[in-house]
Amino acid sequence: MKNIAVDTDSAQMEFEILDNQHVALVKMNQNDLKSLSDAQKQELIITELQITGENFHHKGINLVNSTPGSDLKYASHNVEELSNGKLLTIVTEDSNTNVTVTNYYRLYDSSAIVRTWVTVKNTGSKDLGIEYISSYAMTGINQGGDMGNNYVTHNVLYTPHNKWQAEAQWESRTLKDAGLDWWSNGGQNQRNSSQRVSVNNNSSWSCSEYSPNGILTNTHTNMSAVWQIESKGAWHYELTDGNNGDLLNIRLSGPEEFDNNWWKNLAPGESFETTKVAFGQVEGDFEDALQQMTKYRRLIRKPNEDDKKLPVIFNDYMNALMGDPTEENERPLIDAAEKIGCDYFVVDCGWYADGYWWDSVGEWLPSKKRFPNGIEKTIQYIRDKGLTPGLWLEIEVIGINSPIANKLPDDWFFMRHGKRIIDCDRYHLDFRNPEVRAFADKVVKRLVEEYGVGYIKMDYNITTGIGTEIDSDSFGDGLLEHNRAYLKWLDSIFARYPDLVIENCGSGGMRHDYAMLQRHSIQSMTDQTDYLRNGNIASVGPSVVTPEQCAIWSYPLKQGDDEEVIFNMVNAMLVRIHQSGFLNKLDEHRLDLVAEGIKVYKTHREKIPEMLPIWPDGLDRLDDEWFSYGLKGDHELYLAVWHGKGDQPEHEVSLEKYGNIQSIDQIYPEKDGKSKFNVENNTLKVNFSKPKMARLYHITLG
Repeated sequence: MKNIAVDTDSAQMEFEILDNQHVALVKMNQNDLKSLSDAQKQELIITELQITGENFHHKGINLVNSTPGSDLKYASHNVEELSNGKLLTIVTEDSNTNVTVTNYYRLYDSSAIVRTWVTVKNTGSKDLGIEYISSYAMTGINQGGDMGNNYVTHNVLYTPHNKWQAEAQWESRTLKDAGLDWWSNGGQNQRNSSQRVSVNNNSSWSCSEYSPNGILTNTHTNMSAVWQIESKGAWHYELTDGNNGDLLNIRLSGPEEFDNNWWKNLAPGESFETTKVAFGQVEGDFEDALQQMTKYRRLIRKPNEDDKKLPVIFNDYMNALMGDPTEENERPLIDAAEKIGCDYFVVDCGWYADGYWWDSVGEWLPSKKRFPNGIEKTIQYIRDKGLTPGLWLEIEVIGINSPIANKLPDDWFFMRHGKRIIDCDRYHLDFRNPEVRAFADKVVKRLVEEYGVGYIKMDYNITTGIGTEIDSDSFGDGLLEHNRAYLKWLDSIFARYPDLVIENCGSGGMRHDYAMLQRHSIQSMTDQTDYLRNGNIASVGPSVVTPEQCAIWSYPLKQGDDEEVIFNMVNAMLVRIHQSGFLNKLDEHRLDLVAEGIKVYKTHREKIPEMLPIWPDGLDRLDDEWFSYGLKGDHELYLAVWHGKGDQPEHEVSLEKYGNIQSIDQIYPEKDGKSKFNVENNTLKVNFSKPKMARLYHITLG
């Protein structure tokens, strides 16, 4: 046997090349499997690859024991030194199907998370059909030191559920409760379980049902695994006990045939690269795992000033104009945004249509009825107030009643069974078409160079369905290639306009994946209109998006009290502030509370990109009565505490994990006669005089 070992300051991986040239992953950070038997090590597959027509040695529908994935043999490997880490490549081959597979493992000095992907090349003379290929495969997840059959009760799976206005809602349950149970080998030839825990996303909202993330925590060994899939469309992961009763598998991938309608024909000499994924094993709980993932997300993100300075953005939409902008009603909002200290002002949807606009979008020309003096005049007014102007855009769609819809050829759009796909009164553009990309270039050029915007809110409110048939091996293949073409187009826009800020929005948070967010500096996390529930989402948003990219609405209501304003502001003060609401209709005192919140935010906002998120009360869910979220630096904490609906006025937040409390100050609001707090034994004890209250604290640690 031969070993391949690679390590950095934060990550370690070790592989064994077994006597039959099978490559086994035997160590991933703290998860050490080197003591397994030789027979068990044969099960440690590093790539699943299923080719059409080849035998699939599984039971049921799980994706383990694929062919030729199970038969791949070691060919070579290489370790490349890179800035902040190393890149390990392992090449394997199968002579029966004539494929060469290369696994890539990018390790970083400053994060325990490893980025992985795979390429497969057809080295033969016949076409090969790919039904499934993993981006990362590991057997024995979380099992170093826990090889008994109790892993199904020791391991707790955290799954982040999403729906519109209810993003990042983590559910936790043991593997046994999730449906996996220890499986006993009933005979020499009965190897595979038929059960799996399967999490999928189809269509083009990457987060329509789940965030592309997961955590598995072993309560027996205090070890956690954490992962994310970097896809802006379809993806799949599964946990199975499918190799034998003692080993737990995880498989991460982009789309595959059974669950995602994806199939790829690989002609002789052609290669295919999988979706990139990230995986890490750490000592500690879910919070420790998410902190390592936060570090990783910052490493892969495009460097930009927006995520360093965190400017305050006013947007006219939420609980304000709601898609009905005009030159007349924008001016008082611009004046108010300037008065309270905002840095950007964004005119949201509706600026391009005289009335109802949903099904007529596509030309992206300003409405003369809404802006009789031209939208340029309003944009200049924004600039004259010292604010950077922005506009809303939804570049991937054409409304069915758009003046240009019937003038464009079908190959501009997603097609299935010979028909254009219509979703919510819109057609979906196909960015593989160079004419579509040229059209999109012209629209962005007009907004930036003619209108003078420095910010685009790029929204995305429909979905494609399973994909498109034009120039595709399968519907899913068309969707994947469109997504990749869109990302390349987006890269070209940022290269052309390096100072332009483009917000990623998909009906709020329906597309908060890191295929997008390694490019975009800011993510609209939710469209939630209830400020209480907005607080619940704000507190968990940084579990799936870095705090400095996580934009949360703050929208004081026209008819409200001081506590409603304070709650709204606290929602956004440890992430990115998306200010909105009819500020021009607030009384002076409540407007002063908004201005105070922004002033306090500006004293710590540039620390946010260097701090790590904490959840002392755990990952809350919608309508929890008490919840908290904070940011931890070397010797300090910023902590937000919320009391939603409920009649329990007192709450304790244990901060023992983070160090010894030296001092604590309530930093927002400054003046307060309705809440009290004190510290005992590194526990913050708060008393809020009524429900629907929130406070922000600064804590110095020893």
